[in-house]
Amino acid sequence: MIPKDVIDEWLSAPFDIETQNHVKSLMKDPGKLEDAFHTSLKFGTGGMRGIMGVGTNRINKYTLGKSTQGLSSFLKKKYPLEKLKVVIAFDCRHQSKSLAKIVADIFTANDIYCYLFSDLRPTPELSFAVRHLKTHCGIMLTASHNPPNYNGYKVYGKDGGQLVPPDDMAVINEIEKTAFKDIQYLGNSNLLKFIDKNLDSAYHKVVIEDAKVHDDDKGELKIIFTPIHGTAITAIPQVLDKAGYKDVFVVKEQEKPDGNFPTVVSPNPEEKEALNLAMKLAQKKQADIILGTDPDSDRLGIAILDSDQKPFYLNGNQIMVVLTEYILSKKKAKNLLGENAFIASTIVSTPMIKSIAEAYNIKFKSCLTGFKWIAQLIENHPELNFIGGGEESYGYLVGSQVRDKDAVSASLLACELASELKSIGKSIFDFLLECYKKYGLFHERLISITKEGKKGADEIISLMEKFRNVPPKEIAGEKVCIIEDYKKSNRINLKNRKKERIDLPKSDVLIFKLHDGSKISLRPSGTEPKIKFYFSVKSQYDKESSWHKQQKKLDKKIDRFIKDLMN
Repeated sequence: MIPKDVIDEWLSAPFDIETQNHVKSLMKDPGKLEDAFHTSLKFGTGGMRGIMGVGTNRINKYTLGKSTQGLSSFLKKKYPLEKLKVVIAFDCRHQSKSLAKIVADIFTANDIYCYLFSDLRPTPELSFAVRHLKTHCGIMLTASHNPPNYNGYKVYGKDGGQLVPPDDMAVINEIEKTAFKDIQYLGNSNLLKFIDKNLDSAYHKVVIEDAKVHDDDKGELKIIFTPIHGTAITAIPQVLDKAGYKDVFVVKEQEKPDGNFPTVVSPNPEEKEALNLAMKLAQKKQADIILGTDPDSDRLGIAILDSDQKPFYLNGNQIMVVLTEYILSKKKAKNLLGENAFIASTIVSTPMIKSIAEAYNIKFKSCLTGFKWIAQLIENHPELNFIGGGEESYGYLVGSQVRDKDAVSASLLACELASELKSIGKSIFDFLLECYKKYGLFHERLISITKEGKKGADEIISLMEKFRNVPPKEIAGEKVCIIEDYKKSNRINLKNRKKERIDLPKSDVLIFKLHDGSKISLRPSGTEPKIKFYFSVKSQYDKESSWHKQQKKLDKKIDRFIKDLMN
């Protein structure tokens, strides 16, 4: 039951008449009213994200306004003696441009100088802009790959990475202390500066510096690119052209930014369906590589045509593997891998990345899910040289000048790999198989279960507690040997009952490591109403058997794990 005073507040000023009338209509449907007001949106692994509409659990000018007012208070307390500056960008989502201007006005009303992109730009460019402009904070209006009715608000710190503890909780505390009547909407135009092309040039320059790794002729590579109606159209074609790639075909039906995402079920390059039009164009053009990005251009999907012109889609772990192996091999060939080099990935991503680091005798660092933790690793280790790293959810970053996953630099690096391979008659698929032969055959799968609304949120909590309180001793006949509970910060070895402390921030994640080397991870999504199960299995690569047969064998193993866990 929603407290009466919460609803009453939204039925009078400072809420406008349109909002008040919308709340009155919601009161006729208790279920919808509950969903809209049962909680307040908070920062998760990817900032604040939710359905657009009226209510404390929705994205609107008031919830974003309250967050921005609270953030302004935080900045003034954290940097009391400095002239505060922020930078804001936005994607193609409905209301993103108007909401970005409202957010900018609130900052300037609080005497904070604000840079605002005049039109949509990629999330990684916003991350770059924070450091380039030496601002204290950055805001990105986006809901990433969520459905069209979502929008969101990513907050970046002075280092260009998304907020991490203790700053994230400090911001939340300031937001919770802020009343809707405290929001200052009347901006100061003298403190607002629109930016665009100058930042584009600087961003494109660092992308090319970090991701262009050879000077061989690029003219033979045929590239298909789709921004899936998003922001990457403002960056990837331009960067590829500057790097020497001239044979780039953009999927016309998906070229124009459009928050309805009319040609796809989901604007997510993780989904093969989102690349259907790109694949058709690739077959027509006999292209060498397909690149697809999500609406804010931080996630990258890669697909190719095999020797029989049949589609092959790389998953996020495979993209991370080939890009990491490639850039390390190029750095090593030029003697650019020193003792201070490191790569990074997340605890739910493929263990293969650690094997790659060991082979190149460089440091590997593991972190919680969410690219903000990789950004924190870079910031906390200035003595080290970050080469690259990523996560299973199709995110990758080359170099340290951007502090979030970057589909622009990853796209360029992928084309560098594809063009070099083509010159010797090979493909990215061939390169992936070489990696499996070198490090072992790793195979992963993600299962996401959607649980909408307050009831769904409660079910997710219940599921996590079930596995936490009564963990399985074996899964599909394989014994569990190690349990890692990141909420309790402990690792238990079931063989000797030895308990170790996990030296990472607390997070609602459970990982079961099995006797055969398999790994199963569970966590609630930080940005969507989902609980996620990550499966990782491995075997030695059998040179006498085809990769497809070996993959099917590992798939069946994952099927058994899923059947056991879901019963």
